[in-house]
Amino acid sequence: MSQTGRPSGRAADMLRTVSIEPGFAHHAEGSCLIRMGGTEVLCAASVEPRVPPFLRNQGIGWVTAEYGMLPRATHTRGDREAARGKQSGRTQEIQRLIGRSLRAVVDRAALGEMMITLDCDVLNADGGTRCASITGAWVALALALRKLQGAKIIKASPMLGQVAAVSCGIVGGVPVLDLDYAEDSDADADANFVLTDTGGIVEIQGTAEKAPFTDAEFTALMDLARAGTTKLFELQRAALS
Repeated sequence: MSQTGRPSGRAADMLRTVSIEPGFAHHAEGSCLIRMGGTEVLCAASVEPRVPPFLRNQGIGWVTAEYGMLPRATHTRGDREAARGKQSGRTQEIQRLIGRSLRAVVDRAALGEMMITLDCDVLNADGGTRCASITGAWVALALALRKLQGAKIIKASPMLGQVAAVSCGIVGGVPVLDLDYAEDSDADADANFVLTDTGGIVEIQGTAEKAPFTDAEFTALMDLARAGTTKLFELQRAALS
């Protein structure tokens, strides 16, 4: 344990080392490999000239996501969900969250009747996989839209802004930013914040794992999340440049 009280030695308001490598999946319309500490997620955007049946002939597009973890993304091997014949409730909840987060910053009317699917595959998990997936998926989506625009399939990008996500929690009574697995598994409370670059809130998932937390502690977590996502927005823009 470090002097800061965090196993990693980070200050309370410090993100893990983050990198975003665009174009990692060679065949996808947009992709990146995002690393947040020991968590690594491959995000790939695929464009199809169709929409789900409930959106046909309405002139609007759809953005959705699928999420999965490789069998040895964690300390022990997990069965492939395909081998089990069904997705876990956790997987379904996370991929719906990713889809909602991305749709929040897309003008689906400007997209037209196309569907973009973001595949988020966790190669290594060390906490915060859903947050890394959202942050990386935005980059993959932006690259796919740039490709559509370059091919003159769409006139202008339907992207309305940036979205990123980060976890925060109370560990040992102290609010901290960007929990790794060691912290997440022992946190007094933890939360995932999905925020936009204009200050909007897309979603907050927060849970007291032990004692309930206070309004003041929640405000401290929110402040950490805003500072953390501001840095993630900068890294997203750098990846696109």
